[in-house]
Formats: sequence, structure tokens, C-alpha cells
Amino acid sequence: MKKKIAVAASAVLAVVLLSGFRGGGWGFHRDPERIKQMITWRLNDKLEDIDATEGQKQAVQGVKDRLFEDGKRLAEEHQATRLEVLTQLESDAPDAQKLHGLVDARIDAARAFAHKVVDAALEVHRVFTPEQRKQLATEYREKMDIR
Repeated sequence: MKKKIAVAASAVLAVVLLSGFRGGGWGFHRDPERIKQMITWRLNDKLEDIDATEGQKQAVQGVKDRLFEDGKRLAEEHQATRLEVLTQLESDAPDAQKLHGLVDARIDAARAFAHKVVDAALEVHRVFTPEQRKQLATEYREKMDIR
């Protein structure tokens, strides 16, 4: 049961932190500081919902700030890769080896970031009380319609 709660809490944190990095409506390429502000607001709301202490809030916000910077670098690298792919495909003789290397590099970068998110979620998990973790897990289950 504790493992399920840890996974759910991790997922909640990941969703909140990563939601600003998707390419849709308010995509990262537009204004990173605005996205950081929106993530902070959402995270603050969630922390209020679970009655987090000031110490817990500071710890979680620190993790969010650290992950945000890593995510920002990842998004910037992704943009540069997209431009390189376009350049390759616009050429008369695209370099297949280079394109495959770009794919591999993006996968490796995404994997490394995902592992950082898991480590951050475990760090945050230790900050919350069992009751707070249960509340987060319950809310996540309801939101994701997981039975």
C-alpha cells in the first residue's frame, strides 16, 4: 500500500511539474517564467489543499525550482534538435546517421530527466506525512479514474 501511495504521490508531482513543458496551449517556447509562475500557483494550491507546513512548502518549492531548470534546459535542447532535424530534411541528402543520433540523444535526455523526476518525487515523498500522501493518492486516483 505504501508503495502505491508513493507512486501516486510521485505521479502527482510529476504531472504538476511537467505540465508546463508540454508543447500545447501555453508551450515552453513562449515564456518560461510565465510557465514557472503557473506551475508555482498550481503547486501552491495543492500544498494548501493538503495543509502543508511552511517547511514542507519550502522543500517542495526547492525541488520544483531545481526540476524546472532541468526541464527548461531539456526543452531548449529539444528546440535545437527540431531545428537540426528540419535542416537535415531540407537538404538534398539528409544524414541518416545524424538523424538517428539526434533521436537517440533526445531519448537519453528524456530518460535522464524522467529519472530526476522520480528521484525528486521520492524526495518530496519523504517530506509529506502519511496522511498527506494518502490524500494526494486519493485525489490522483479520482482525477485519473484509477480504481
